[in-house]
Amino acid sequence: MSNPLPHDHIIPFKDSEKSKKEQVADMFDKIAWRYDKMNRFLSARTDIGWRKKAIRQLIKDKPALILDVATGTADMAIMACKMLKPERIVGIDISEAMLEIGRKKIEKERLEQIIQLQKGDSEAINQPSNSFDAVMVAFGVRNFENLETGLAEIFRVLKPGAKLLILEFSKPRRIAVRNLHNLYMKIVAPQVARWFKQNKEAYQYLTESANAFPDRHLFTDILKKTGFIETGFKPLSLGICCIYTGRKPY
Repeated sequence: MSNPLPHDHIIPFKDSEKSKKEQVADMFDKIAWRYDKMNRFLSARTDIGWRKKAIRQLIKDKPALILDVATGTADMAIMACKMLKPERIVGIDISEAMLEIGRKKIEKERLEQIIQLQKGDSEAINQPSNSFDAVMVAFGVRNFENLETGLAEIFRVLKPGAKLLILEFSKPRRIAVRNLHNLYMKIVAPQVARWFKQNKEAYQYLTESANAFPDRHLFTDILKKTGFIETGFKPLSLGICCIYTGRKPY
């Protein structure tokens, strides 16, 4: 295992003796039933556009077999299926409750023959090495217990020359935008979460983990350290989130 980064120590429940991985799984199991609705509400549906812009980064690669890490309720997998027309998408997540909702959405879209969801650990991916044409992670890498270990596992399962696509929150660089964003996340988001009778600690964790995440050049440096080449990032919505890309060398 790689040495933990400061971000890796951010956990949902401060008084719990469980590992970060176990806490994250428990957290998402508890909030799964309202997760999609909450995301749409908090982002004013902006997250849908972010996902579409991210998936477009894979169009030229025409991936046939895609791995969606931290797939959650399968939003990214379903959208990629419609936009990229791959032969198969495998989605993995540590929260069974999130996967159950994802399976229902996939069945509703009649995509069961293409998208397969499995309970799985991003830091010990139960897939052969050099097997995927692309790997996607949308708002999931900050939940890894050990970021570098998770990225190394993704690197392992990618085929040589295949692309990694990551969508993750980042810290806005413009002071005015950053202050407004921080105020929103610290005050509005937890209150809305409580309004929806959800776990307030969960959204405080999501805020803290986003703030502690090594974004932009710090993250592309970690990708390079893991072995990825052609790394880069593209800020979206005044820097609230970024699309990151990298490629496994041939």
